Amino acid sequence: MPGLRYGAAVGICAAATGLAALVFPYLDLANIVMVFLLGVVIAALRLGRGPAIAAAVVSVLCFDVFFVPPYFSLAVDDAQYLVTLAVMLVVGVTVAELMTRLRREAKVAVSREERALDLFALARELSGALTAGQVVEKSVPILSATFRASVAVLPGDTEGALSEAAATEAGFDPVLARLALARGAAVGIGGADRPDVPALYVPLKAPMRIRGVLAIRPDEPKALLDAEPRRLAETVAALVGIALERIHYVEVSQRTLLGMESERLRSSLLGALSHDIRTPLTALVALADTLSIRIAADAPDAARQADALRVQAHRIGLLVENLLEMARLQDGAVRLNRDWQSVEELVGGAIDSLGVALEGRSIEIDLPPTLPLVRCDAVLIERVIANLLENAAKYTPPGSHIAVSGQVQGAEIAVAVADEGPGIAAGEEEAIFGKFQRGGRESAIPGMGLGLAIARAIVAAHGGHIFVENRRSADGRVLGASFSFTLPLESVPPVESEPDEAGTRSDPAPGSALASAT
Repeated sequence: MPGLRYGAAVGICAAATGLAALVFPYLDLANIVMVFLLGVVIAALRLGRGPAIAAAVVSVLCFDVFFVPPYFSLAVDDAQYLVTLAVMLVVGVTVAELMTRLRREAKVAVSREERALDLFALARELSGALTAGQVVEKSVPILSATFRASVAVLPGDTEGALSEAAATEAGFDPVLARLALARGAAVGIGGADRPDVPALYVPLKAPMRIRGVLAIRPDEPKALLDAEPRRLAETVAALVGIALERIHYVEVSQRTLLGMESERLRSSLLGALSHDIRTPLTALVALADTLSIRIAADAPDAARQADALRVQAHRIGLLVENLLEMARLQDGAVRLNRDWQSVEELVGGAIDSLGVALEGRSIEIDLPPTLPLVRCDAVLIERVIANLLENAAKYTPPGSHIAVSGQVQGAEIAVAVADEGPGIAAGEEEAIFGKFQRGGRESAIPGMGLGLAIARAIVAAHGGHIFVENRRSADGRVLGASFSFTLPLESVPPVESEPDEAGTRSDPAPGSALASAT
């Protein structure tokens, strides 16, 4: 209490007066002054600024009353003693101020050293954390001891959202925690938002984004009103946020590395398997074709079985081709042989290449004669269209319709293949183009799930996009799926017409591919 400190200051002055009285017969007045200054120094070290100044004033009065003639009076016979008393008072007050400042700076230095040690301990513990749970487990005890408070570390999930249950379980307000996360600034004690609450919510700021919130409820709320502890709270929040971000990217890199290794192993396996199977499979397809022709001529009753053998051999051949194509695309070994092509010819070539795969389906083609030429690799784009047609045939019942259409959309040409199948399940619009991805209803349908992945890789190599959407009726019922891909349009170079027999040049016929391109 302040009264006790001032009383102690007076007691120190009394002790200094008693000591001075004992040595007064043996020392000069200049040395007696030093005894009183010693008391002022002790008061400044132990009691603070106010009591030290009071001790300086009381020491001057005691020196004047007991040691300056006339004794036991404030009167002074010699004017020189007035200078001594004035200098003694100034020196006493100055010493009290300096010692008080030194005492305060020593306390600050000790406090900063303790905080530096706490930060070092926190950084050391966080450096060994391997999961977000370990970050919370290791940081909470240290922060609780540092701030002498209840502390909770609330990390965000992969989407950056906080767990309301975790905040409530720790005894903190999840609404204020989300507010601090959303605003990126401290909320609570001494903050601009809700300064009346007994806790402080500090966002865990990391270099890339905010990783959560640090909640602190001190035993003494005023402890977080000063600038020093608030800076400390922001510093430790940044350390925790950086640790959480480091763990996040370590997990991302591990998943990426695992995915790369899996893809490399899968590509190597597919490439080796495909090349080893291709030669005997080519012989098997040729023998199946020959056997089907001979049996059809010699044994008409077994023609159906022979034809089924031929179809299955061709299907296996197509699967192996898909494997080889996927391996080449992943290895980057495919170079585009671009040339100006007609979309109508590309669609026709794709339909011819499928043969029996489209049996029982009617193909409707809607390609306007004014469609421009497109610069692409004809073999690969035919493969894209063939894969989309084959996919449509696999998932549609016999007798259904498959529609192929094309149109110009801005600076791109779009080709769509629509079917009357079950459509695409919600949320699978992107995943359906992954490798070895098969529709949810295709358990009895042959295939390896590579056709759409190959189509996507080829379209992407041409600078286009491929996507799928469900066709719906007016009442929202799914009518089937529509796969579409786009290719960029380029300016067709001018083509000179050939001279006719009369020596004149004839223009391209209206509606032809060349006319539509020019």
